[in-house]
Amino acid sequence: MFGSSHVNLTFSEVNVGINRSPRNLRIACDHRGLTHFGGVYFFHEFLQVLQVRRFLTQNLDYPRRNQRYSLAQMILALVYPLVLGLDRLETASFLRSNGTFQYLTGLQSFPDPQTLRRFLLQAPDSFLRQMHRVNDRLLQNFIHLPSHRSRLILDLDSTVVTVFGRQEKAEVGYNPRYRGKRSYNPLLSIEANSSYLWDTELRPGNAGTWDGGVELMATCFVNVPRDIREIRVRADAGFGFNPVLEILEAKSTQYAVVARLTQAFKRLLPGLRYESVNRQWEMAEHEYRPHGWSKARRFVVARRFIPGEELDSTLFTLGRYMYRAWVTNMNLTPAGIWHFYDGRAGMEPRICELREDFALRKIPTASFAANALYLEVIRLAYNLVTAFQRTCLQESWQNLTLGKLRYKLFLLPGELTRPQNRPVLRLKESPMLRNLVDEMLSKINGLESLQT
Repeated sequence: MFGSSHVNLTFSEVNVGINRSPRNLRIACDHRGLTHFGGVYFFHEFLQVLQVRRFLTQNLDYPRRNQRYSLAQMILALVYPLVLGLDRLETASFLRSNGTFQYLTGLQSFPDPQTLRRFLLQAPDSFLRQMHRVNDRLLQNFIHLPSHRSRLILDLDSTVVTVFGRQEKAEVGYNPRYRGKRSYNPLLSIEANSSYLWDTELRPGNAGTWDGGVELMATCFVNVPRDIREIRVRADAGFGFNPVLEILEAKSTQYAVVARLTQAFKRLLPGLRYESVNRQWEMAEHEYRPHGWSKARRFVVARRFIPGEELDSTLFTLGRYMYRAWVTNMNLTPAGIWHFYDGRAGMEPRICELREDFALRKIPTASFAANALYLEVIRLAYNLVTAFQRTCLQESWQNLTLGKLRYKLFLLPGELTRPQNRPVLRLKESPMLRNLVDEMLSKINGLESLQT
């Protein structure tokens, strides 16, 4: 009896809940004023005040038979999906049916995926060079915002981009995650203080350790503004070769580069004179000229004693010591060199952001040239978002990854209404959001257009 009444009571309660639910609810999929991307309007307004479209139009030339979309529209049609997390060209087609997004961003319509892919595949070689120059000129405009800079710190590294198709020049090389898979191995240069992607170089997956390093260094200095008085460079052992160091010295650049531990150099390490810098590590310095170098350079070495019970380390070990070494032309103490170089660790989250949030891992075509062009588009999108953060957002938002910035701002649902025939973008009710919007628009309206 007890069990039966318990069941009847629960069933009665459920019935009450069902009876109170809406019974005559009608669903209509005909509202044209809604968008998932209401917050992207502020990014568009930033581009509008800078006159980015005009800047692209004046600096790019790509003769095409189909003139339905201008060059600036095509480039922005590749940029916006990256910013919004639509990381494949096919996925970007969702924006074709979003009239409110097109209205908010000033795109009268949106190209289909075949048009975007054809744009990349048919671009002449000269267009890649034009895009590179456009990115360089943008950096010259952005680097002094919001305040003037006198020093740059360039961090250099490479990353592995695994591909799962038949992409041109994708080769089997160093790939710790997917061993034996074909990949690309792009070189990246990031300015440490501003986080701008300073330069890029797409390479085959089996590229040699320093292949492309000289070319990357040469182009890195092209877009340095003339009023920058000091440049410092941090790089791993892939850049520790004489031709790269000679370029840095010819540009009066201060550098700290991880030393290549050749057999001849390893034999010198036990005999150096070390001094303690903390409880665990001791350091030494030595003038050394490796075989094939034109002159001797300063090497800084750190070592730590390895207790018997300690597990193996990924750092180089010799006997009972673990070693780290750098080649440098800086006047800092050995401990200062170590501390300066360790600041390069800030590059790792940025590379991760490029890979995950800016679709660096999503290679769009089978053509190496088209993929190199797409890498320049990624560089453009990354630097535009970074400039937007640095100049228009409050300080606590300036270091957010793009993934978090999407969640907090770009993917705010919005409704476009027209009371009294005036367009109004309605976002969620929030005093914090209202203050953020007022601050953003005030900063955006205070910007000047780009210098062409």
